[in-house]
Amino acid sequence: MTAPRPEGTRRLSLRHQRVQRLRRLLGRRTARQAERCFVIEGPKLLDEALDAGAAVEAVYLAAGASQEAAQRAFAAGIRVFELDTGVIERVADTTTPQPVMAVVGCVDVTLSALGGADLLVVGVDIRDPGNAGTVLRSAEAAGAGGVVFCDGSVDVFNPKTVRASAGSLFHVPVVAGGNPVEVLAEMASWGMQRLATTASGGSDYTEVDLTRPLAFVLGNEAKGLPPAVAGLVDEDVTIPMAGRTESLNVGMAAAVVCFEAARQRRRRLARAGS
Repeated sequence: MTAPRPEGTRRLSLRHQRVQRLRRLLGRRTARQAERCFVIEGPKLLDEALDAGAAVEAVYLAAGASQEAAQRAFAAGIRVFELDTGVIERVADTTTPQPVMAVVGCVDVTLSALGGADLLVVGVDIRDPGNAGTVLRSAEAAGAGGVVFCDGSVDVFNPKTVRASAGSLFHVPVVAGGNPVEVLAEMASWGMQRLATTASGGSDYTEVDLTRPLAFVLGNEAKGLPPAVAGLVDEDVTIPMAGRTESLNVGMAAAVVCFEAARQRRRRLARAGS
């Protein structure tokens, strides 16, 4: 049964200034940076944002969409707007858009906020938004204390990255930006080992001690780490490949090494408790 329409909802046309702002925030990194907010799509991401206590500014519903997705936001005092027929299809950048959108304040943190973590992921020049979202999901699922996307990487609030993160963006601390040389130097001052993932020539990742405080450093999908950054890491690790495959994409590589770190840490705890 469809929930009743929240009292006070307004229907907005494509030309309404709020709708035009939605288009800008979805399409322009500069707009997101200037306004320090971004757009999420779908009831699941809206729930994730609310669960995390993110600053949800306003919710937008497609014409005829179920009101259930907006009831929680409306009850929390967040403004809810209904869009005219066909508007959400013109605003979204997907073939089959979600019936719910929301504008949310940026959730990134400063690098210093990660100082107490013992497992971090650092992305250097990661350009693919899907890979960036997968890195976030893998880091959260493996229990990492944070993710850093250094200068030159894709915008963490890019709508494709936000969708690919499946809500992890709201549950793992994220640093958006930072000179990679300075970032790695800061982590060294915290006593963290910095391990670069490389396609070949590194130590087998399963034979390296991943229980110590460390940061996995992931490079560009095609070029890897730039020399200035590669020279700063403490050790290279490689995921052995079988068959003709030379390497995994950066999102998959992040998942493999992060979960190996999680496995080793569980094993260490089990041994300590026995």
